[in-house]
Amino acid sequence: MRDITAFKESNDKARIVGINHVALEVGSIEEALAFYGQLFEVSLRGRGDKIAFIDIGDQFINLTESASQRRDEDRHFGLVVDDKEKVRHRLEQAGAQIIPGRGVEFRDPWGNRVQIVGYANIQFTKDSAVLRSMGCADLRKSPAAIEELAKKGIVHKEG
Repeated sequence: MRDITAFKESNDKARIVGINHVALEVGSIEEALAFYGQLFEVSLRGRGDKIAFIDIGDQFINLTESASQRRDEDRHFGLVVDDKEKVRHRLEQAGAQIIPGRGVEFRDPWGNRVQIVGYANIQFTKDSAVLRSMGCADLRKSPAAIEELAKKGIVHKEG
């Protein structure tokens, strides 16, 4: 694998600029919306009989009803939230399968593994206009996250 400076010099390949959505297979759209609605403020981008799209500002989660989903012990994705402890509390209330460890991870009723990540402590950043539209204009990065961004030459302006 090449270091990051090599990527910046190359222009013959497309660059990955983000993730538009994550697709999860679930056994029931209704049950999935009820489950995720217990944990998070959920707003639908769209909906069909066997599909629903949970809005995350400029991204989304695609829930697709399927009878063929298979549990995978290691495959997972991370959801960025404003408050991990609120999620932990809601998971406990919902009786969800919380995965032991130092962070907040769980399996939904269909075996999808989800890691909860706090916005303040990661390099991922949303545009201030998107944060405002999501009611999250007050989110701030920790000094360590700002330092990590600066080391990559990314200027981070909050607000």
